[in-house]
Amino acid sequence: MPTTAVGLGLRRALLGPLQAAPAGDFDFLECAPDNWIGVGGRFGAALRELSARHPLVCHGLSLSLGSTDPFDDTYLRKLRRFLDEHRVPVFSEHLSYCSDDGQLYDLLPIPFTEEAVNHVAGRIRQVQDALGRRIAVENISYYAAPYQAMPELDFIIGVLAEADCELLLDVNNVYVNAINHRYDPQAFLDGLPGGRIAYFHIAGHYDEADDLKVDTHGAAVKPDVFALLDDACRRFGPRPTLLERDFNIPPYAELVAELAQVRDVLAGHAPATGRHARA
Repeated sequence: MPTTAVGLGLRRALLGPLQAAPAGDFDFLECAPDNWIGVGGRFGAALRELSARHPLVCHGLSLSLGSTDPFDDTYLRKLRRFLDEHRVPVFSEHLSYCSDDGQLYDLLPIPFTEEAVNHVAGRIRQVQDALGRRIAVENISYYAAPYQAMPELDFIIGVLAEADCELLLDVNNVYVNAINHRYDPQAFLDGLPGGRIAYFHIAGHYDEADDLKVDTHGAAVKPDVFALLDDACRRFGPRPTLLERDFNIPPYAELVAELAQVRDVLAGHAPATGRHARA
């Protein structure tokens, strides 16, 4: 995908507008395969039609990379077939855990320790072997911090290096965590290995208080988050950027207008040549 590509999350409530969208509204789509594997009927047909016309990236919800629970090999085989069927160029998962002898239905932070780096990296390598491809992991938002023997930044860098995987950089999560845990978001960006960034996420959040932000994906992107996206592009160059909106979904035209804002930020950092991201 071009580094200036903008994308939108594929939600069932948006299927009609996405199918009817004129060229130029968006450049790619992202779906959670957990919600689409095995889906048939009109929804399955709509997904196949959209993925035939637009690049489709996938963002997993349930692998629970930080857990000690064994992976479901049957699910991994189904996931690989799904990624192959839809020619998915990038699959990502959250750098978190969401299971403990059963699904917990939340994305929980992993302790920031050297032992956890080794554990999670080993599990990522298992997933990469099972899927036959490198994956990207996403920095999550978190509120109650587990045991931290190292900073979040060092933990992420360690996992990326040990697992030899890529990073899905969620810019809104960097902003939210920086406010909630009182660190400098620019310094956080400075420390990241830019060469491993596959693409960006950007989303809205809820201002609970001046010092407490909640990552909701249920509102428009805040100006401060757009500014941080601009900072990220200045450091790393533009990357394909996905607008997340999971709740309080507005009329489709409002999402297109917000995508245009994202496109303007990326275009402001696009070099004259070499605009294509690495495969």
